[in-house]
Amino acid sequence: MNRLSVARRIASNIHGFRSVHRTLCSNTGVKIPGLVSEKEKFSLTEPELTDDIPQYDIAIVGGGMVGMAVTCSLATMPLTKQLNVAIIDSNPALVNNFHIKKEDPPDPRVSTVTPATISFFRDMGAWKFVQHHRHAYFDKMQVWDYTGLGYTKYNARDVDADVLGCVVENKVLHKSLLLCIQDTDFQKTIYSSRLSSITFPSKSSMPSSSGTSSSACGSSARLELDNGNSIYAKLVVGADGSKSCVRELARIQTTGWRYSQSAIICTVEHAEENYCAWQRFLPNGPIALLPIGENFSNIVWTMDPKESVDRNSMSEDDFVKAVNHALDSGYGPHPQSKLFEGGNLFSWFKADVPSTHEGFEVPPKVTKLASQRLAFPLSLMHANSYASKRLVLVGDAAHTVHPLAGQGVNMGFADALSLSKVIAEGVAVGFDIGEVTLLKKYESERRTANITMMAVLDGFQKAYSVDFMPINVLRALAFNGAQYISPLKRKIISYASGNQSLPFFT
Repeated sequence: MNRLSVARRIASNIHGFRSVHRTLCSNTGVKIPGLVSEKEKFSLTEPELTDDIPQYDIAIVGGGMVGMAVTCSLATMPLTKQLNVAIIDSNPALVNNFHIKKEDPPDPRVSTVTPATISFFRDMGAWKFVQHHRHAYFDKMQVWDYTGLGYTKYNARDVDADVLGCVVENKVLHKSLLLCIQDTDFQKTIYSSRLSSITFPSKSSMPSSSGTSSSACGSSARLELDNGNSIYAKLVVGADGSKSCVRELARIQTTGWRYSQSAIICTVEHAEENYCAWQRFLPNGPIALLPIGENFSNIVWTMDPKESVDRNSMSEDDFVKAVNHALDSGYGPHPQSKLFEGGNLFSWFKADVPSTHEGFEVPPKVTKLASQRLAFPLSLMHANSYASKRLVLVGDAAHTVHPLAGQGVNMGFADALSLSKVIAEGVAVGFDIGEVTLLKKYESERRTANITMMAVLDGFQKAYSVDFMPINVLRALAFNGAQYISPLKRKIISYASGNQSLPFFT
């Protein structure tokens, strides 16, 4: 199948799937003892039973960052805080009161959260917990090409903002959401198990006028867990990642492809603190240097799979040398700040933003490796449907993207906010929260936004995977156009910050 036909499939409207009962996922999960301290407000006791099986409003499968963001958003909205929610995840971090110590080394798994995501966390009350731990705001970013033909600098002042984003370790984001939920009286039960199967109600399963418990079960999805437990839920939220068991059990097809690239992530240390985000496009993929607080930065280095194996097996000293080589003058010269200024084709644009007049800078030197190196393959994936009766997908269960712009987790958090708002709208008018007509409102909003972002990121990936002089010149024009055309620069910053409008069309 060629890429054009695949892209058309992504953009097409997919009809809802029929009710099914499937047991396609592995049942090899480990049961974690459900022990929590008295302070923990997560309930591990069974709620009121229906036919001896617990009945919930919502079952969230996956207790990672996006799953907990859905929970936290529901817990802090006036219309949804009375809902009864089950969280299904075998991760012991959900039931063990783990602490993040200041002296702990930085984790290589980080996220660059946008101003829109920061606002989401603040509105929920979770951002105050992030601020108790290591994090790094950045107000400047420099992007350039290995050919030395172009670069772009972005500054928060270009859009009258304080920051462009914030880099936070994933464990800090996750812990902050957990603490925020614990600060509420939200009814939640954690099942330290894995999902084995789901039985969706048939169209004929309608509650009777008597309103009996069995009728309530008949209109709910039944979830079987690998420890033998079962629960009912009016709505199942699949937040269980790119290899989603929920998506597989529901037989939701996906469209996408694997990139011929892998990424290495790790934490590095500098002699002094880094306050800027840096990204350089190299022949085999981009390398990013992101501040994470104190004297630490995070590396996200994309390359071909064989090179990733070689880089991962290097000694620490050799790897540090390779990183500095890639971020400095390796592969090509530094861009010349005056190359496109003066009497060039961009001179007729009014340069009225601060970063337009900022020259190229060399990133700070890396002095040593501060964490293990992790490597993983890269791919693009999009679910052909996000919603059906009693089921909805969020985050990586619905879409995965190339990490070159750090937008993946922000797309997931936007899903979480959108879904919780749609559920709140349904509650406000007394609607069945598992009804497909309600859930399609969420899909309609997020599908368009996600496909647009995926197309932009995939376009960047392809444009910078070709080393051909005419293409190199076009890329240089794009870099310098973004550098010197102030309205375009503002639009790019706004879109990357979480504004859903496209840079070129608004």
